[in-house]
Amino acid sequence: MATHCPYCALQCAQTLTPTPGERLPLEVSGRDFPTNRGGLCQKGWTSAEVLRAEDRVTSPMIRTADGGFREATWDEALGLVAGRVRELQAESGRESIAVFGGGGLTNEKAYALGKFARVVLRTPFIDYNGRFCMSSAAAASNRAFGMDRGLGFPLADLGGADAVLVLGSNMGVTMPPFVQHLAGARERGGLVVVDPRETVTAKLAGGDQGVHLAPVPGTDMVVLLALTHIVLAEGLADLDYLEERTTGLDDVRRSVAAWWPERAESVCGIAADELRRTARLLAAASPRHGGRGAYVLTGRGMEQMSQGTACVTAAINLALCLGLVGREGSGFGPVTGQGNGQGGREHGQKSDQLPGYRMITDPAARAHVAGVWGVEPDSLPGPGVPAVKLLDSLGREGGPRALFVHGSNVVVSAPNAEAVVESLRRLDLLVVSDLVPSETAMLADVILPITQWAEEEGTMTNLEARIIRRRKAAEPPGEARSELWILGELARLLGVDRGFSDDPATVFDEMARASAGGAADYSGITYERLDAGEEIQWPCPATDGVPHPGTPRVFLERFNTPDGRARMIPVDHHAPADDVRAGAPIYLVTGRVLQHYQSGAQTRRVAELDAAQPEPFVEMHPLLAERIGLDEGEEAILSTSRGEAVATVRITEAIRPDTVFMPFHWAGAGSANRLTNDVTDPISGMPEFKVTAVAIAPAAVFDPTVSLGVSVS
Repeated sequence: MATHCPYCALQCAQTLTPTPGERLPLEVSGRDFPTNRGGLCQKGWTSAEVLRAEDRVTSPMIRTADGGFREATWDEALGLVAGRVRELQAESGRESIAVFGGGGLTNEKAYALGKFARVVLRTPFIDYNGRFCMSSAAAASNRAFGMDRGLGFPLADLGGADAVLVLGSNMGVTMPPFVQHLAGARERGGLVVVDPRETVTAKLAGGDQGVHLAPVPGTDMVVLLALTHIVLAEGLADLDYLEERTTGLDDVRRSVAAWWPERAESVCGIAADELRRTARLLAAASPRHGGRGAYVLTGRGMEQMSQGTACVTAAINLALCLGLVGREGSGFGPVTGQGNGQGGREHGQKSDQLPGYRMITDPAARAHVAGVWGVEPDSLPGPGVPAVKLLDSLGREGGPRALFVHGSNVVVSAPNAEAVVESLRRLDLLVVSDLVPSETAMLADVILPITQWAEEEGTMTNLEARIIRRRKAAEPPGEARSELWILGELARLLGVDRGFSDDPATVFDEMARASAGGAADYSGITYERLDAGEEIQWPCPATDGVPHPGTPRVFLERFNTPDGRARMIPVDHHAPADDVRAGAPIYLVTGRVLQHYQSGAQTRRVAELDAAQPEPFVEMHPLLAERIGLDEGEEAILSTSRGEAVATVRITEAIRPDTVFMPFHWAGAGSANRLTNDVTDPISGMPEFKVTAVAIAPAAVFDPTVSLGVSVS
């Protein structure tokens, strides 16, 4: 059975072969596809293990009076949920119910969840974990280009470029098959990686293969402003392109004038001459100067900041100055992280959007979508609030009293995680749909068992906006059901008898109609076309004649703005909200490891992956470890103004001496997100995960059971 990996947005192609009578229902092998070319990472090879996790949830579970759970029938569980929803709405109104979705849901489930919130619950309060992933890149792309499509080109295009600038992404670990597309730039000495750590990806730029810039955490913006300053000051910009295809150059020129290389060096720590060399390398690769092309790629390391939208805007301004965007062989793009991070944000999970990337405040958008849904436009609620604000409001006066969670483990993945736990405990009703008893599910009043990946049909949209088919190859265990079925049953119990099919093809067709005419137009795409092997990237509008082929490369003729020009917007740098200071003198940056994915709820249940990375750790430079008095393998306690965490010390020279790194895949005492800051970007609502000030000390001098308020046995 031809399908795709359940993890990251690369969506590597797989072949699943049933194995009757074996411990696992399927055997996984790689399959040739433009993104992975037959390769898989360790997570992909072991993906079938999760289907038979020892603690897989296989029947509905209801919390008991003693704090445990008991099995229930679907009729009992859904009846309880619907009854409590009706009671809470009667007492506190429709806004008393909230929904939290995920970037791993299929397009069909993401669409149905958004529709359920607005048509059945009629609540404005829906958002999703993509707010933690792509929101700053989306906001910056929308205001610059009029559209957010992640990579606006096929991933394979990178191979022909002379230079690729990577900011804040470690794809060598997070999506290993990606790096083969960087081979061309490496061969030509043009891979530039900006990261405070010498990551696996940064090492690829070693020697004569490129440049690794290791800035002070939180100063990626300064690097970009300086590079743009140099490009403009040294006459390296593509002025003809800027004149023809952009607006706002004069304002940007004035704004970057203050960031000459020597001043930038004093803030970001990158030598002025190294900044000049990098700017000239990128310019030489651009079409304006006869190069094969260049790309600017951004990732969470620079986006998960309180200035994340501005930082991505600075990257876009640099790409526009070099004349890269909307040209075949060059471009700009954020590297989407979650499996359906692209599709998940297109079809209605975001607090302010309707399907097709339509804004919920737009009367025409409301009328179109309401027409597809068969409801009155005025019946649709207005915009809700972004994820961090939504989670904080739970159970407070005037805030939601019930929450549905789908495809997310916020107890581990949200910033200031202990505050999130407190929020969930304030609720009158928490309903979690999951395939394993995640940390969030274990706080629920009702857990609903769901199908996943190889047990369901549907579509995903990968990091290059390619719509791909997910196909069923195994039967789900026990009483597990598709979320499409669950939402349809709840809708019926709550008085909406139609409009919620459990057939993914039917849902996709409706979703395509709802997207018609929007920025993310799927209306010309069908299961039949996808099953016939067509490779389609949106926008793909419906046509009366020959089917639209899709759009592999966007903006080749015009941008999606009223005048067709990209908007250059001046931005400036500010320090992190929680900057280093006396009492918290060290920068903490967070990220992922090869073996685990997101909150680790799935990968921590795979024996091979867990054995390779069994525990939380903190990575630090030997000079810092010596100063603190820590040795390899000892436990350290990290403290911020939000909480404390314990992790095993790993000593490496591949990190700045003023910085430590901690992965965020674990819960409990080793949760990195107990430490992270929930201050948000004012435009995107993105939290500042990626840099915070910490104090570090040997754990031996603390009693963690007192200090952390948890058991560490």
